[in-house]
Amino acid sequence: MNIPKGNAKLSEIVEFFLLSSAFRRLSSASQRDYESHLMSVINTEVEGKDLGDYRCSKLKVRHLTQAYDEWLLTGVRTANYRKSVLSAAWKHAMRHDVMINNPVALVKTVSQPPRRTVWTREQVQTFLETAYSDFRWRSIGLIVHMAYDWGQRVGDMRVITWDKLDLTECRMDLTQSKRNAEIHLPISQGLCNMLRQQKEDFGYQEYVAPRVKPRAGAYTPYDKVEISILINEILEEANLPLELTAMDLRRTAVTEMMEGGVDLANIMQVTGHKNIASVKPYMVNTLSGATKALAARGNDDDEL
Repeated sequence: MNIPKGNAKLSEIVEFFLLSSAFRRLSSASQRDYESHLMSVINTEVEGKDLGDYRCSKLKVRHLTQAYDEWLLTGVRTANYRKSVLSAAWKHAMRHDVMINNPVALVKTVSQPPRRTVWTREQVQTFLETAYSDFRWRSIGLIVHMAYDWGQRVGDMRVITWDKLDLTECRMDLTQSKRNAEIHLPISQGLCNMLRQQKEDFGYQEYVAPRVKPRAGAYTPYDKVEISILINEILEEANLPLELTAMDLRRTAVTEMMEGGVDLANIMQVTGHKNIASVKPYMVNTLSGATKALAARGNDDDEL
């Protein structure tokens, strides 16, 4: 693989990264995300031409700042992610002495407040009842059901395959795509029954929750955009708040486990996290949890 020169275009730096062993070591899901967003980066128009057409030696912080401002129109999370993946590509080139300075690091980012939304049990139940009542939403209902019951990422649930499930013993064995953590979880009776029904209807192909209608003759997983659109359809049909998202289900599961008195070590057995700091973003302070914590102190106001 040829190493780019210092006057290489940004598109060449991106290609150099995409062909690298560093990129190949990423999970398949991360590879797809990186490549998709890096293509959006180099196709962003700045001062009359695509960012990818700029020579790295001529690329200024102002150019990257203008690009970042353009990405912000899609959302803070997207803008920050694109800056992050561009930085990864740029640093990879720096490790090969292609350039010395890193203007990407000087782009000021907008901080995104941590999301704290959690579903109530009643909202989950209403959602599942609505999804399972209509065959076109069956697989979306299962994706949500699995993500909630197991506290897993929606991305893993949308592509989970039948070989990961033992519906006789009601257990699931999965290697997570993000951190390659191996997890082994029981399947609740209600979910196991739904999965058995799904197996009867869709067991002839590999995916547990595929699109309910084939594309090009094959049953394939929903993509992330489709899942978001369909979940909003179900929320609207069920008269549930549209602020709820599928990504909130993992946080909801962690919060419920904490409220139930489960210690962090056992929660990490479920979520696949390797350190406590990684679990903290999923923790939400609730009245129920605080009430249980204070009650556990054994204090009685009448005795004070």
